[in-house]
Amino acid sequence: MVKEAGGRAFYVGGFVRDRLRGQESADYDVEVHGITPETLEAILDSLGERLEMGRSFGIYGLRGEDIDVAMPRTEHATGRGHRDFQVFVDPFIGYEKAAKRRDFTVNAMMEDVLTGEVLDFYGGREDLKNGVLRHVSEETFTEDPLRVLRLAQFAARFGFSVAPETAALCRTVALAPLTRERVFEETKKALTKAEKPSVYFEVLRSVGQLHDFYPEIEALIDVPQPPVHHAEGDVWNHTMMVLDEAAKLRSRAENPVGFLFSALVHDLGKAVVTTTEEDGRIRSIGHEKKGLPLVTRFLSRLTDDKSLTAYVKNMTALHMRPNELASQNSKEKATNKLFDEAVSPADLVLLAVADGLGKLPPSSNEAFLLERLSFYRETVARPAVTGKDLIDAGLKPGERFSELLAYAHKLHLSGVDKETALKQTLTFAQKKK
Repeated sequence: MVKEAGGRAFYVGGFVRDRLRGQESADYDVEVHGITPETLEAILDSLGERLEMGRSFGIYGLRGEDIDVAMPRTEHATGRGHRDFQVFVDPFIGYEKAAKRRDFTVNAMMEDVLTGEVLDFYGGREDLKNGVLRHVSEETFTEDPLRVLRLAQFAARFGFSVAPETAALCRTVALAPLTRERVFEETKKALTKAEKPSVYFEVLRSVGQLHDFYPEIEALIDVPQPPVHHAEGDVWNHTMMVLDEAAKLRSRAENPVGFLFSALVHDLGKAVVTTTEEDGRIRSIGHEKKGLPLVTRFLSRLTDDKSLTAYVKNMTALHMRPNELASQNSKEKATNKLFDEAVSPADLVLLAVADGLGKLPPSSNEAFLLERLSFYRETVARPAVTGKDLIDAGLKPGERFSELLAYAHKLHLSGVDKETALKQTLTFAQKKK
């Protein structure tokens, strides 16, 4: 229909990139040239319910379809914020000029919807073949600082290298104007989609762009660790290794996003408590608790999601204990207590496994911890003393109920059967009178 109206439609952006990489995408991005917005709207209306996803920007959709239909446009920065742009829709701008506004050459190719012809004005196909991320235009690239983070995210997800001239350009871009929502989304994509999320942070480190949004991570550089347990080097190296090990386990996590963020921040406290003693020993006593304010500060810079912050702080505070208890072959009572403190016992096990594998020499207590996790689940599934049980036994609800239930729960975790636990709780209540 576009062709009959005198226009031409192209697949654009990541859809073409992924298609040429042999990866089909469910999200279709189409750009329509050579017809007016009114004509395009009439065509879309004939196909279904048109959605205006940004009419002033020339962006539309169809209800029930995973497709974005856009018109060519030019953008000019009017300030430093991501909304500070003047946008001009121009269906007759020309293919090459339209492609120029794209971020990287691998995203600037256009594939004719009808013929399959690929237009490649900036060498994207060659860069795709060589696995290189290269900016299209120095002029347009720097107008949106998010492109620096997208560079790192694409490098992590696709295993691409960064062209030297693009790396140099990224060093000149100020990231401070970015909103935390945009930074969080790019970070989340890197953590949850990349085989090696560490590449995201390594690229940002290489172009000097950690300081605005990831200063607590940057602070881990050159923080020493005991060589006998951490031959991989400083805390930065360890954290990056743990992050990549966590990425291998994320499909098993109950909260994949929180789990990956926990792997990223689990050792932030080492930057403030690591000490070297007179005998040359390096210690970071209590770093898991000392790091909690840093975790809060770091996450508040990226999100106001309180549940995510609570999850990550809980995991950070407890991350040392699973491997410690495994090395001591502690009794079930101790591991039951630990798992009961965790917002996600299963994810805590995975974090401990990633922590053990993310160092040199690597180690894993997974078998021990999974066995103990199974025992914990069996324990908590058994009948337990409830508030109703206490009332039926003659106690009146009051301020002390929470204390009595906590006592009963402690007995439950110790493996005491319900009948015995109730008797002991009632005896405890009598002593407290």
